[in-house]
Amino acid sequence: MKKVLIAEDEKDIRELVGFTLKLAGFEVVFSANGREAVNSAIVDQPDLVLMDLHMPVMNGEEAARMLAEDPITQKIPVIFMTARDQDAEICGRIGQGVDFIAKPFAIDSLTKKVLAVLAENGKE
Repeated sequence: MKKVLIAEDEKDIRELVGFTLKLAGFEVVFSANGREAVNSAIVDQPDLVLMDLHMPVMNGEEAARMLAEDPITQKIPVIFMTARDQDAEICGRIGQGVDFIAKPFAIDSLTKKVLAVLAENGKE
């Protein structure tokens, strides 16, 4: 069973995304900010991180950068969840293994994106 870390500060979104991915057969772990996401990624070793860009304590860009620089987490792909189209350019600044999905998104689109990114990164 593939494990997905959901890093989202809005509880309702976090729970909805988690519920959806659990129904699709994923194991899910949660964090409410970027700092928790980095710590959880090190401990839980998820196959993928779904991360909001705009969170308290540490934003998604900083957290993804830390994950990319740490040998323990650098191969974990990240999908940013963002409501701002201009945030997509952040993916290019961070590098390989980073993608995004725009909020609001259809639940089936999210599941398809997660499966596609896992496949692209050899984690199917």
